[in-house]
Amino acid sequence: MGAAVPGRIELGRLGYGAASVGNLYRAVDDETAQRILDAAWDAGIRYYDTAPHYGLGLSERRLGAMLRRRPRDQFVVSTKVGRILVPDPDGASRRDDDLFEVPADQKRRWDLSEAGLRRSLEDSLVRLGLDSVDVVYLHVVERSGQDVADAVDTGVAALARMRDEGLVRAVGVGTADLTAVERAVRTGAIDLVMLPGRYTLLEAPAQDVVLPLCEEFGVGVVNVAVFNSGLLATPEPSRDSHYEYRPVPADKLARAEELARACRELGVELPTAAVQFGLRHPAVVSVVVGADTPAQIRENAARLRTPVPEELWRTLADRGLLP
Repeated sequence: MGAAVPGRIELGRLGYGAASVGNLYRAVDDETAQRILDAAWDAGIRYYDTAPHYGLGLSERRLGAMLRRRPRDQFVVSTKVGRILVPDPDGASRRDDDLFEVPADQKRRWDLSEAGLRRSLEDSLVRLGLDSVDVVYLHVVERSGQDVADAVDTGVAALARMRDEGLVRAVGVGTADLTAVERAVRTGAIDLVMLPGRYTLLEAPAQDVVLPLCEEFGVGVVNVAVFNSGLLATPEPSRDSHYEYRPVPADKLARAEELARACRELGVELPTAAVQFGLRHPAVVSVVVGADTPAQIRENAARLRTPVPEELWRTLADRGLLP
């Protein structure tokens, strides 16, 4: 297992992010999704993250189907709150308009009230088919259209009450908005931050303020999107990959190619360096990665075990490539 979140919960060093089994970018059938999830379990992964947002609940349903076959005391599962799914029968003939290959027979509705957050958790438990989740994150509140400071303050306070009532074991925020993260950490009420794409081998803006602040407040960082949505996921970066879920800008591709060359010179594959860099800061308690196939699961688990020489980090620093 990985580092313990102070006083709360222990996560594995490597977790699985279940957006892919919610049909992120492309459709995956139920049988393939279960093979992917079974491969994660067989690889020793015991921390699983999902969200209602992922495939309009499809990710939660598929993940729950796998986890219900496992001993409840042997895994940690997290989901997210902030948006409720409501039926939209008129959308059944359309594709979801938010990256997921699923029918738009439901729609996401922001509800950051305490009642809304509690309902979101209850709905997630139904989809998962579980009596409880271990961690709940307040999800990307900066997209809600509400004042971010107010949304963070009231949302964190509500989640802390849910934790204190024993509904969950740990609470946090999940967002790439560093201002929102900083505010949440300073409340002193959260246990975890799920931080996508802000401490990676490509770029690490979180290391200036947010990561030291998390150390100061005893908040564990769950580092996600360490491949920057795919750009660092292969030994040779491709212009056909994604960056921040969108086409890759030329400057990001050029930097990724430089990183790949430096890694190759020292016999390290770029994705291996990306996974292991993601764990280098002491505030980071887990790296959570997605995977589209069982083979990718096994590759990611092997990357965590592959020795990486300290010379690599020195070389990258000397060349100005270490963020």
